Amino acid sequence: MTSVTLYQPVGLEELQAIKASDWRAFPPHDIEQPVFRPVTSEAFAAQLARDWNAAHTTYRRGYVVQFAVSKTFLDAYENKVSGTPGHEEYWIPSEDLSLLNAAIQGQIAVAGTFAGHDAEYRKLNETHA
Repeated sequence: MTSVTLYQPVGLEELQAIKASDWRAFPPHDIEQPVFRPVTSEAFAAQLARDWNAAHTTYRRGYVVQFAVSKTFLDAYENKVSGTPGHEEYWIPSEDLSLLNAAIQGQIAVAGTFAGHDAEYRKLNETHA
């Protein structure tokens, strides 16, 4: 089965929820976030983790997680460019998050982290197999 590697910037609370799922699922999104938007580029995810998660969340931590999803699943969703070429993301309605979680192949892995909005990106490549 063909898969697509995606990235998602997350904060500490979301990372803890992913860990609680044995690194296999994303937690439900807030009602204020009607769309889950994983991105196709680690660099774009790192920018979001630095500029949002590490700068605006309680713990001032931003993480980039990496995961593989069935291409067949993703074919049902639109791949959009978010402003700048190379900033591509899939728009998956929050109510379909359980379907996305079921389509994840393997485990979610931490690719890198930021500590504070002015910190450098630290590559981690943590796997949990």
